[in-house]
Amino acid sequence: MANQKFQPVSGFDLPRFAGVPSFMRLPHVEASDVLYKEVDIGLVGVPWDGGTTNRPGARHGPRQLRDLSTMIRAVHPVSHIKPFELVNCADLGDVSPNPADLMASLNRVSDYYTRLKQDNIMPLTAGGDHLISLPILRGLAKDGPVGMVHFDAHTDLFNEYFGGTKYTHGTPFRRAIEEGLLDPKRVVQIGIRGTMYDGEDIEFGRANGVTILMIEDLMERGVDDIMAQARKIVGDQPTYCSFDIDFIDPAFAPGTGTPEIGGPDTYTAQQVVRQLRGLNLIGADLVEVSPPFDSSGNTAWVGVSIMFELLCVLAEAKAGSHTS
Repeated sequence: MANQKFQPVSGFDLPRFAGVPSFMRLPHVEASDVLYKEVDIGLVGVPWDGGTTNRPGARHGPRQLRDLSTMIRAVHPVSHIKPFELVNCADLGDVSPNPADLMASLNRVSDYYTRLKQDNIMPLTAGGDHLISLPILRGLAKDGPVGMVHFDAHTDLFNEYFGGTKYTHGTPFRRAIEEGLLDPKRVVQIGIRGTMYDGEDIEFGRANGVTILMIEDLMERGVDDIMAQARKIVGDQPTYCSFDIDFIDPAFAPGTGTPEIGGPDTYTAQQVVRQLRGLNLIGADLVEVSPPFDSSGNTAWVGVSIMFELLCVLAEAKAGSHTS
């Protein structure tokens, strides 16, 4: 059972509208703190959207996700997983970006996650735009390419923007494949939809072995069939999960930079994440929540609810690695 020092503050002890917000009301632990070496899963914010090509604002995502996460409680309602009892979870704060220098920000994020891997801390990240997944993978995939289950409306496999810009929120997984961080034959993308520039991103992915499942596949075949295929593709080797909030239809999560209609509802989003149970997960992220486009805060509430779903499957994976 997890150390009691890492338990979240209960709404029975302090009202959820009171106190300093941290992810899921967990203790905030700095790398210099004595408790840092006991952390199993670190919840981390990357407040940066320097890779955004149209509607910005995801840099404000981690702060609002923290605020809305005070509504998260301790027990999963279906699986009955108690992540805070399985492992020691803590809010590790934010990776400080350089808002004036894209490449410097990528290096800062990569260095941070390299240290997390060295310290055997599994990360659950709140973005930030989707480019942050690239430096996260640079830190986590030091031992060789990993697999990935990717929930998104877009492939993020584009080569470049504006005649040569290689690093945007539309290119992270193209770069990750080129850099040997992802094994494309163990990458599955689910929910892809929307109008296209030319389809070159999909052609590149499929030519290199990426399994790209369009939204029609999910809607027509159903969650169980799609996720069975995803689980078979990634197998039992180390696997990362990246969840873009625009995977969910904008009727339910409008606060994002590149919304696409025709997506799944929030219940379906919960179902696909729950079927990650048992995979050899090494971390996950939830990206592209942009508070300026959602005055109600509902998108952040959806996002942090998905983060709790991710935390539950990560906690099981981490607890299993302790006992294996």
